[in-house]
Amino acid sequence: MKPSRRSDPYFMLLPTLLFLFVFFLFPLGVLFKQSFYAWDLLTPARYVGIANYRALLRSGELFHTFTATLSISAIVVSGSMAAGLGLALLLDRPGRWPAFLRAAVFSAYVVSWVSVALLFLWMLDADAGIFAGLWHIFASSRAPNWLASPSLAPWAVAGVTIWKITGYALVLFLAGLQDVPSSILEAAELDGASPWARFFGVTWPMLRPTTLFVATTSWIASFQLFDVVRVMTQGGPVRSTTVFVYAIYEQLFLDLRVGRASAEAVVFFALLLLLTAAQFLLFRSEETA
Repeated sequence: MKPSRRSDPYFMLLPTLLFLFVFFLFPLGVLFKQSFYAWDLLTPARYVGIANYRALLRSGELFHTFTATLSISAIVVSGSMAAGLGLALLLDRPGRWPAFLRAAVFSAYVVSWVSVALLFLWMLDADAGIFAGLWHIFASSRAPNWLASPSLAPWAVAGVTIWKITGYALVLFLAGLQDVPSSILEAAELDGASPWARFFGVTWPMLRPTTLFVATTSWIASFQLFDVVRVMTQGGPVRSTTVFVYAIYEQLFLDLRVGRASAEAVVFFALLLLLTAAQFLLFRSEETA
């Protein structure tokens, strides 16, 4: 048997590193370069320096897009994590019905985003949707137009996203609950700890790594919303649901502003890095406290 060399691990990592370079680092470098040019896909690109970034800041579009994305993402992350954890605690038991319900909740996660958006576009219709019918039965009044109201449309988009990704959080929290030693829970129960005390004193602290992973991945996924917005609201009404990815899509494919779309994508990437790092630091500080 040949002795291993110090360079062997690097050769094993080489395919992954090549994949990251070709499909991530190199496109990111091209994107950063294009953000300093003005290009409409028809005429030659023209170097403009930081004019694209300056235009985004002066127009106020960058701030509005960030606040809309952040508010929708905050609702999505908190709602999907709360629903996923609650369902995991309820369905973490043997039996056919818990298994059926786990599969039913997770099935929404594997359905395509466009299919989900089209389904809820019909369900949220103010005239013929099922929610409008239920509203009329219980409230005896005309249902609000959820997708045409600037104050309700972000909640509608967030609610659809929560329904879609809750199954993802459910599966991960179920896996985390399986790693909680039953002996510790039994000892806490013998000591007279209530179910709430056992959850906050034993289960929740041991779920922190899972919670960090779910929060980070859900945050990134919610920041990348596009299909639901494109199908249901097209960024409206009054740009209340214009999230970052949809704003980049508008700049690139509707306005043909490649440089400005690239600048917005660079800012979007930097914000994702900062928010992810902030989450890691927050959870690490809580663990060391």
